[in-house]
Amino acid sequence: MSIMRLLLVEDTVRLGELLSEGLARDGFVVDWRQDIEGAAEAVASATYDLILLDLGLPDGDGLDWVRTLRRATDLTPILVLTARGGLDDRVTGLDAGADDYLVKPFEASELSARCRAILRRPGQRMTPVLHVGALAFNVASRQAAHGDLPIELSRREGDLLETLMRRAGSVVTRGSLEESLYAFNEPVTPNAVEVAVSRLRRKLDDAGCTGMLHTVRGLGYLMRDAVA
Repeated sequence: MSIMRLLLVEDTVRLGELLSEGLARDGFVVDWRQDIEGAAEAVASATYDLILLDLGLPDGDGLDWVRTLRRATDLTPILVLTARGGLDDRVTGLDAGADDYLVKPFEASELSARCRAILRRPGQRMTPVLHVGALAFNVASRQAAHGDLPIELSRREGDLLETLMRRAGSVVTRGSLEESLYAFNEPVTPNAVEVAVSRLRRKLDDAGCTGMLHTVRGLGYLMRDAVA
């Protein structure tokens, strides 16, 4: 599974907690909001791969917000989560601009599978195996290797490596990495990114990828082929 930053919009507290915890266990970064106002603020301040949207929200109908996003040419995929299971309801939701529709109640495993399926659609996720020189990272299996030598990474280290490899040759700022790796409500220590980068660099160096991950003082981090 590739890095996916999700916005969950659900006003039922217990359900929101359960969904957030379940998705996080499956490797997703989840920001949870309980109304349209909070969701709109989140969308304005971060980039999401997918929005999980309840329809009956305290400050309006979720479908009205879907239409607002689409009119603003926001093409972020939207998976509607709702108890409205009738055929007409599903058709209305899809016609409003939703990409998929999941009727409550549902199993957490199906929700995660639906998320992965949406992100596999053309235009949503790119190359399944990233390459920078002899370093390769399979975004589906989360396996890294330098040539034939596998590199054991934690989930966070894998997410960090993917982000850097997708933007190889460009400086990635510390703030951008924080946004990619941590949810809004997840506590982040001041040096969390530096520590994660240091651990990743050590593992890359041990695997023979010396000189690929650079610190650009005052700007951020840069990954490039050491022989380029």
